Amino acid sequence: MGAIAIISFVLFTVLAATISYFKSRKTQRSTVTGFLFANRTNGFILIGASLFFSNISANQFIGENESVYINNMSVIGWGISSILAMIIVSEFFIPIYFKTGIRTIPDFLEKRYDPQAKTLVSVIFLFSYIINLLPSVLYGGSVAFSNLIDLSAFKLSYWESIWIFVWVMGLIGSIYTILGGFKAITISDTVLSAGMLVLIVALPYYGLRYLGHGDFYTGLHTILSTKKEHLNAIGSSKDAVPFPTLFTGMFIINLYYWGMEQYIIQQVLAAKSLEEGQKGIALTCFAKLLCPLLINVPGLIAVHVYPALTNTTQVFPMLIKDVLPPVLTGLSACVLFGAAITTFNAGLNSSSTLFILNLYKPFQEKRGKELSDKKLLRVGRLFQIGVSLFAMTFAPFIIFSKNGFYEYLQKISAIFSLPIFTIIFLGFITKKMPPIAAKIGMIFFITCYVLSEWVFTVPLHYLHVLAIIFVVTVILMLSISRFYPNQKPYQLVLNNNIEIVPWHKRHYYHIVLIVLMALVFFLFSPYVLA
Repeated sequence: MGAIAIISFVLFTVLAATISYFKSRKTQRSTVTGFLFANRTNGFILIGASLFFSNISANQFIGENESVYINNMSVIGWGISSILAMIIVSEFFIPIYFKTGIRTIPDFLEKRYDPQAKTLVSVIFLFSYIINLLPSVLYGGSVAFSNLIDLSAFKLSYWESIWIFVWVMGLIGSIYTILGGFKAITISDTVLSAGMLVLIVALPYYGLRYLGHGDFYTGLHTILSTKKEHLNAIGSSKDAVPFPTLFTGMFIINLYYWGMEQYIIQQVLAAKSLEEGQKGIALTCFAKLLCPLLINVPGLIAVHVYPALTNTTQVFPMLIKDVLPPVLTGLSACVLFGAAITTFNAGLNSSSTLFILNLYKPFQEKRGKELSDKKLLRVGRLFQIGVSLFAMTFAPFIIFSKNGFYEYLQKISAIFSLPIFTIIFLGFITKKMPPIAAKIGMIFFITCYVLSEWVFTVPLHYLHVLAIIFVVTVILMLSISRFYPNQKPYQLVLNNNIEIVPWHKRHYYHIVLIVLMALVFFLFSPYVLA
């Protein structure tokens, strides 16, 4: 980046941090609820923006544009089809969470099964965040910045640049989370989401002008008339995301991610009411409809601008550097930096929440010790420091993953996500499912998936394999429940801390969202653009 781009990057970043500081400085941070849940005072705009921006990390900018460049638009299946999952979560999952008054997803498992199930899933969540989520968002951000800011003038290799950017992002993100708390994270997400909306319009416009040698319509005609196979979102069995997987493994993963992933659902649990939470989810859905303009269309443009890239993770940052004016390049760098840090912050905040509330506190209470909020927060901050150091050390080694960065993320995360989804889902719909069935189901699912993916050769897409394992695990758990049922059926006990009156207009918006979701797939199909 040139001097103007670097100056604008610094100014936009300082502006976002300043707004976040002044808007959150009066928030109570000396209590667990204040520090980790913003005192449950967030309205729908904060919830929608924080959900949206926590999900759109640098991994999506890098990984999805890379996938479009390598394959086609089928990768939009992850984001666009998630709208249906979010609607289901808003309608059925969120009311249960608010009625039971839980603070973490494993809290529900304790109420539904037993404390051991809560502990087991808390450990799996933490393992997922420490091994997969936190290192990957740092790596994705560092890849973007290593291509935006060239350190070769300092005689540093690409590998060394990755290390430097990983540690810069990790240190800044850690300080931000440890000192600012959850409220500062959500406000920062809201500010950065506004910057991202500018880029959603600007990057496709300038990219198409660049492709058309100064003429927007020439560039648009080029991507619509040549290499049209990249426009297809209806993936075949040979594509990154075959279309049938939207109705099998991907649907289950999206339900888990938006309805049970702790660092995502914690954004909604900070709502002041059920209505605000449901409005926030709807706002996120509308934002997801715009996402392809920034996390997919640049990959389409790059197919024509850079026809022979070897390091395909460079697609997005190279296009930013080449087509945007310096001021907007700086804004892009700010958004990428913020995307990496805010997702890292959300994961770090949730890791601390899971550790101190579900592992450390119960362990100390069993020893007869009563812990103040001050003590819990001190332990939580120390835990955040340790986890950050591990993530910053592990992240650079993701460079050695094969088959594309985004596919690596999805396959690794499925080890943890689908088993958790299975036992929670059955906890929702059954009354006599015993705790032993949940534990056996978890172990069985993880074992089958690891064997199918890394030991045996299975001639099916891994998302279809996940759906099959899900069905088999459900049958296994129901069989156990039939022979060893709980003698006392589970009853949902109300323990709500906020108002739980649903948003009465939600169904109208849900219908509009589903229609728009279907139109996006129809547009990027062989019937229209492809």
